[in-house]
Amino acid sequence: MADVDKLVAEMTVEEKAALTSGADLWSLVPIERLGIPAFRVTDGPNGARGSAMGTVGPTSVCVPCGSALGATWDPALVQRVGQMLGHEARTKACRVLLAPTVNLHRSPLAGRNFECYSEDPLLSGRMAAGFVRGVQSEGVVTTVKHFVANEAEFERHTISSVVDERTLRELYLVPFELAVKEGGTLGLMTAYNRLNGTYLTQRAEMLDDLLRGEWGFEGFVVTDWYAGGDTFESGRAGLDLEMPGPARFFGPALAAAVEAGRVPEADLDAKVCRLLTVFDGLGAFDDPPGAPERSEDRPEDRALAREAAAAATVLLRNDGVLPLDPARLRRVAVIGANATRAQMVGGGSAAVRPHYRTTPLDALRAALGPDVEVVWEPGADIDRSPPPLGPDELRTPDGEPGLAVSFYATPDLTGPVVGTTVALDTRFFTTGLPLPGLEEEKFSMRFLGTYTPAWTGPHLFRVAQAGRVRLSIDGQVVLDGIANPPEPGGEEFHGMSGRPQRVTVELEAGRAVPFQVDYTAQGSYMTYGFQVGCRPPRPDDLKERAVAAARDADAVIVIVGTNADWETEGRDRETLVLPGDQNELIRAVGAARPDAVVAVNTGGIVEMEWADEVGAVLQVWFGGQEMAGALADVLLGRAEPGGRLPTTIPHRIEHNPSYGNFPGAYGEVRYGEGLLVGYRWYDTRQLPVRYPFGHGLSFTTFELGPPVPSASTFRPGDELVVEVPVRNTGSRAGAEVVQCYVEAPEDGVFRPTRELRGWSKVVLEPGGRARVRVVLSDRAFAHWDPAEHRWRIAPGRYRVAVGRSSRDIAHTIDVDVEGSGVVGSGVVGSGVEGSGEEGG
Repeated sequence: MADVDKLVAEMTVEEKAALTSGADLWSLVPIERLGIPAFRVTDGPNGARGSAMGTVGPTSVCVPCGSALGATWDPALVQRVGQMLGHEARTKACRVLLAPTVNLHRSPLAGRNFECYSEDPLLSGRMAAGFVRGVQSEGVVTTVKHFVANEAEFERHTISSVVDERTLRELYLVPFELAVKEGGTLGLMTAYNRLNGTYLTQRAEMLDDLLRGEWGFEGFVVTDWYAGGDTFESGRAGLDLEMPGPARFFGPALAAAVEAGRVPEADLDAKVCRLLTVFDGLGAFDDPPGAPERSEDRPEDRALAREAAAAATVLLRNDGVLPLDPARLRRVAVIGANATRAQMVGGGSAAVRPHYRTTPLDALRAALGPDVEVVWEPGADIDRSPPPLGPDELRTPDGEPGLAVSFYATPDLTGPVVGTTVALDTRFFTTGLPLPGLEEEKFSMRFLGTYTPAWTGPHLFRVAQAGRVRLSIDGQVVLDGIANPPEPGGEEFHGMSGRPQRVTVELEAGRAVPFQVDYTAQGSYMTYGFQVGCRPPRPDDLKERAVAAARDADAVIVIVGTNADWETEGRDRETLVLPGDQNELIRAVGAARPDAVVAVNTGGIVEMEWADEVGAVLQVWFGGQEMAGALADVLLGRAEPGGRLPTTIPHRIEHNPSYGNFPGAYGEVRYGEGLLVGYRWYDTRQLPVRYPFGHGLSFTTFELGPPVPSASTFRPGDELVVEVPVRNTGSRAGAEVVQCYVEAPEDGVFRPTRELRGWSKVVLEPGGRARVRVVLSDRAFAHWDPAEHRWRIAPGRYRVAVGRSSRDIAHTIDVDVEGSGVVGSGVVGSGVEGSGEEGG
């Protein structure tokens, strides 16, 4: 262990200030003379990517997205996933994982909802705490993000979230509080947005008084990448680290401010002490410099990713259709564009290069075997922009899937080839140099192979480029962005691309044509990439072909959804309706085959007005690299659909409480719904919903017995234990989530009708019994008093409601609660005290 105080005392002001900013995108500044290495960080919530961001570099395990993990309602499982990602971060020679994302699903249109766990703060916080414990058990710091009130992508670098104190305390701060108090996170990331007019990087009352003082946080605070800050205010406010490098307002600027007496040197020392204490506690000082990044595709990681994907799958409706019986199947129709895609994660910084990709169509064919014919029809076009060409359509000159890539150390594709690889599709992206030895803006690449179209007619090609691209098809240059670079202003590659260019080329189905993309890094800095998308001609009868396939099959599976164009960092969604003609496709297939199964492959929720017109509905989320296999397992009854909704599915977006106050206007986003977020709004306003918060079916049935409280009265400082007997009354093993809500009395202080205060997930064999325990403490009955700035319990008779969702309440009990003006610093209660099986 290092003597941190001694190290800090030996540093110059310049050296100490250097440690408060990054050296580059993914590492901190080393102080070599004192043996302080360049600590490295990596994104993100869906996997540990390493120093490369984009389509090059090592591969990583890709786990289910945040909303999927929230749907498991299983902090212990999420902790295991976190431990796996902690190990993965170490294989990338990194000591910091930029995760988890714990902002709430305030609006279902928020672009990064797929990264976040839930609309409920307790569920979000408990999942985050489990994730943190798992990651940090491997010697890797988590940076819980984005602190705070960062629930939209609109004008995200400047917008001010206007939130009242009570709403902030009771909702939006709770997941961060739980991550600190229960998870023990050693890192926290501030948000881009302002809070009530001021950036979080400049708010000492949040970073020092609340985070470190009230909550006891002992780690460091880092900015989001390129987030706003101020040398003097941020230097005094408890912010420790500006990322990425080179520094803008910390580093040399902070050293100058200290030398000028505008920032106390003691504040700088505190920042450095916090950073070094965290890394020293991990043993990171002993990490070998320049350690290589590795790809480790471990069998146990595959198994855990598949387990998590199945546990996240929510069975929303089942009219006796599922599970399918493979013995009765000879022909299965699989319908939908997402059936032939491995749509496992949304867009932006959460994306990783997975170890492998498996489409739902391929997974179903493998699961059903050669004796079952599986036919596919797209049914509808769902793409926002033409998608990249993939390995099914591309071949290298050697006949392998994809395109052969040659690297040149010159900007004009001259000189010797300095490296080669194979690209599986026509998208390339990196935030660093793609090959060691290359120089910024002075390298080029050639992607070469053949493209075999599936359709005859005009093919629309769209090229987005950060750098410059020349596209040649069938021996002809069809688009030359090298000779004629596009104007700036594109959305791709974090806004670093030029405006996309388009060209239409006539092609013949089945005739392979030479296909070449030449790329030069000229005109781009730090972000290099291109995407060649193609929209082939489609027959006018896509829907009719799908319906015909459905009529002629023993089982019908419709896989609908979105993709990373629709759900992505940097842009909010515009609608809850499935893109393209997917709603009409579902209705047409459902009319022909009322027993059709619909699997919804999205990161966030969508409207489902067609739900009652089909036999079964599954929400499979963006389920990571094993999503397709887990879906096949669930469809065939080899795995239980263990998920429950972490977010309410309304009938229409207009019913959502944030409607009219999202995403914002005139530089502000007003959280005008206050405490009534998600189910709190729908239940309090008594509005109908499509599927309520907490809803999810099983392949078996359960009986919840009357709850037994440990006492009929509650005094502040006590713990109330609620035991609930559970019995599996069906013929299969299955999972049940016993949910505990608290309803406050009318005491003159407005409260939502009911609020989740605990739950327990239990897995039972047929006939199995268990008694699950939910523990409630002070905060389960308390509200925040903005006049006194403290938690308060109002006296009265509270109702504890136990059930399977916020709308499916099986039993209630009354508890007399004594009032108190002062509540301890604890959180709501354990909530997931586990279960003990009583019998088989």
